[in-house]
Amino acid sequence: MSPLHCVPYHSHGALCQDLAAFPRGVLLGDGLCDQTFLTLEQPGERTQAFIAQQVMSLRPNLHQQYVQACQNLGQSENPFIAHVLQEADKNGETWSNGITIKIAGNNHLVPVQRVTDDDLQALTSVLHNTVSVTGLDLRFNLLTDAGGKHMAKFLENNSTLRYLNLMLNDIGTRGAVLIAEALRKNKTLLHLRMTGNKIGRQGGLAFATMLPSNSTLERLDLGDCDLDTECLIALATALNLNQSVKAINLNRPLLHSQREETTVHVALTLKINSSLLELHLGKHEMKNFGVQQLCEALYMNSTLRYLDLSCNKITCDGIKFLAKLLKWNDTLQILDLNANRIEDDGAIYLSEALASYNNTLQALSVTSNKICGKGLLALSDAMKRNTELSYIYIWGNTFDEATCMAYSELLQTGRLKPNCTDVEPFEVDGHIHLAELSHGLKKHYYWTPSFGEEMDKDANASLAIAPVSENLARCTSCP
Repeated sequence: MSPLHCVPYHSHGALCQDLAAFPRGVLLGDGLCDQTFLTLEQPGERTQAFIAQQVMSLRPNLHQQYVQACQNLGQSENPFIAHVLQEADKNGETWSNGITIKIAGNNHLVPVQRVTDDDLQALTSVLHNTVSVTGLDLRFNLLTDAGGKHMAKFLENNSTLRYLNLMLNDIGTRGAVLIAEALRKNKTLLHLRMTGNKIGRQGGLAFATMLPSNSTLERLDLGDCDLDTECLIALATALNLNQSVKAINLNRPLLHSQREETTVHVALTLKINSSLLELHLGKHEMKNFGVQQLCEALYMNSTLRYLDLSCNKITCDGIKFLAKLLKWNDTLQILDLNANRIEDDGAIYLSEALASYNNTLQALSVTSNKICGKGLLALSDAMKRNTELSYIYIWGNTFDEATCMAYSELLQTGRLKPNCTDVEPFEVDGHIHLAELSHGLKKHYYWTPSFGEEMDKDANASLAIAPVSENLARCTSCP
């Protein structure tokens, strides 16, 4: 028998590289902790696939490591974190695919003690070398700039995390700057949500400065982060130099000008950038001039698939530019015009473009747009002629009986599927009415339901139509 070879086990990734030197071998070590040595016997009948399977089964005990980390730091355990890690340890069969650790502070199904900065320090020390954890959800907790510092240190050294959700914590400018600086070194994170953290101008500028030097981040959510005009211009300029970001959310900045300079700069970016697939510009106080600028830029753009212009000040005159664009554009798949004021005339402009020219748009949201029967009927007629348009959301407008009959007919004939719209017909005293359904493009943006599927495609149709980071969807989540 040939000599035995000992391979030190530090992480699955490092071990797999070492195993490449041994095309055949038998796993003899027990591999129960990071200090274990795996002994391989050179020749053997086992294949490398068997070895890889055994290696993935050598997962760390996260709960025990967390208890030890708290003892080392001289702090008490957070019972919520302890519970989540125990559940993760039980779900051993999912580790080979990577897991997302969910420690969301708004979980109503179990007792929650929200995560503090000290709790995060202990948690990141546990996850530092845990290669099977590819996602971390820390939304709705009590993290501040000190927590941002711990997270930045973690990101600098971690090489496995792909998804990080820090939505609606209390991270401010200093924490955001540190996280952005860490992302200059990080080469694996694909999706970052900073939503609702008041990072302000300096925090936004730090992310803008980071983008040209980061070539892995694909989704960045800076919505509700109190970004100002200077931040948005800097971010738009940075996207000219970045070819990895595929989706960016810039919703609800703090703008004090009516001149729409930010929209002009975003439009210039769309002329140059060839990687952006998804763009959210909700609550920008965008008017018809801004829409015109975006549309003119999109004539030169052949990649954008999802345009979100919800909660702006767009009227029927702005919709003229969009309708003209739709007659020519062959890449846009999702258009969100929720909570504008396009009225009947705007709906008619859209329906004319969709009925006779466009054959690529799959989803249209015109909820709460002061549309009445005439405009809604025009959209229903467009759906009869356009077989590609499959999702339409119309709740919040004025329904007359003819409108109710028209959408009831679309549903009865199968042209419109019940899970692809936000209305459902019902009859009272021989008259058809429409009731609201909890369906939409992104109903679960700020929250997730306590029951049923978390990523329900009926409520989040945009994920089903135009997913961006598809590899993130393969991560298995722990409760």
